[in-house]
Amino acid sequence: MQFSQIDQVLELEPGVRIRAVKSLSPGEHYLKDHFPRFPVMPGVIMLEALFQASVWLVRQSEGFAHAAVLLKEARNIKYSDFVAPGQTLEVTAEILKQDETLTTLKAQGSVNGNIAVTGRLVLERFNLADRYPLRKDADAYMRNEVREKLVGLLRPRTNGPTPR
Repeated sequence: MQFSQIDQVLELEPGVRIRAVKSLSPGEHYLKDHFPRFPVMPGVIMLEALFQASVWLVRQSEGFAHAAVLLKEARNIKYSDFVAPGQTLEVTAEILKQDETLTTLKAQGSVNGNIAVTGRLVLERFNLADRYPLRKDADAYMRNEVREKLVGLLRPRTNGPTPR
């Protein structure tokens, strides 16, 4: 995840649910263009925050068994509020069902208790070695990298900007 849309994981119950937050800083680069006179978090970035929180839940739930967790489908995505600079998007996701390769989740983002975005996500899980045998060495590296990132997201936030 090159651009993190999750600042902190507040709760993580493996196999069940996650609660995480993204504080929208006025300095986010995309706010200059979206929209200059009414800066708000783009809908696709809100969806990305739902996806990223869901990925952390899936990874932790399966003990980081798969190197790749990708968004396969975004269903019934509904936007109902804006996220403005200085506000915090609280994201929750719950696992609805899971099989060998797919996980379906119900996810939502809210600001001050008001729902901003909701939807169902279908995530696909696999190891590179299963599809690309020549890349099998990358699996362990990728799993270790994301484990370390999750440890940083689980730490309590301090006063000041969150490192990216």
